[in-house]
Amino acid sequence: MSNPSAQESGNNKNPQPVAQTATKAVAQPVHAWQRAIARAGAVVGKPWRRYRASLFQTYMVGAIIIFVVLAVAAKTIAYFTFDVTITHEVQEIQPGWFATLMHILSWIGFAPQGLILCVLIFLFLWVSGLKWETVVSVLSLTGSTLLGLGIKYLVVRPRPSADLVNVFAQLTDSSFPSGHVLFFTTFFGFLLFLAYTLPKPSWWRTLLLIILGGMIALIGISRIFEGQHWASDVLAAYLLGSVWLSGSIAIYRWGKPRYFANQPTAKETPA
Repeated sequence: MSNPSAQESGNNKNPQPVAQTATKAVAQPVHAWQRAIARAGAVVGKPWRRYRASLFQTYMVGAIIIFVVLAVAAKTIAYFTFDVTITHEVQEIQPGWFATLMHILSWIGFAPQGLILCVLIFLFLWVSGLKWETVVSVLSLTGSTLLGLGIKYLVVRPRPSADLVNVFAQLTDSSFPSGHVLFFTTFFGFLLFLAYTLPKPSWWRTLLLIILGGMIALIGISRIFEGQHWASDVLAAYLLGSVWLSGSIAIYRWGKPRYFANQPTAKETPA
């Protein structure tokens, strides 16, 4: 008669080698990519990273005060006169390519495509050896999303109505502040910070800075063009997003030398 224990022991011999093989298969291309980054010298030294980071955080003056004023006003005022005027001016821009660009930018900010894009970027940062950068980008995005939803719940400002402006698609949630603008400013803004501070000068770094900066700058116009946000909603989101982004960068710079100094890419001197 066969021994069940022996059979079970024999059946358990295979999983470990298979698991190890799968792990090696995944680890090899990841390590190869990290070594390629190191060989290319694609990341600048620590002094340049700190210098660029300091320049990036200069925009903070008055942002919190102006945002609070706008939030209090938006709680009681559905829209300002300049909101309608600005929307009419933006919606009078006629070229077809402009309308297409505005629709694409707004489309990126909606689920599920926005979430899928974020996950792909998180994975790219992680396998590139930028561990702390991945952690901070996840925390920054999560926190800014919850903050934006909380403020929307408190302010409860109605969306622009079709009797005042052209509305591409009527949304039902609160208008203040613009979630799209907050998302682009905090998430793509942090990516812009990383692209500015980490890589050495190159054509692809310049192109990446232009793309990310353009997306952040144009998303506000896109939300106005779509008739789904007032200009004051957009302005408030830029202000709030800049403050949140600055806080995320501060956490990033504080935590990296303490907890991720020896990560595979963009190492730091331990604190």
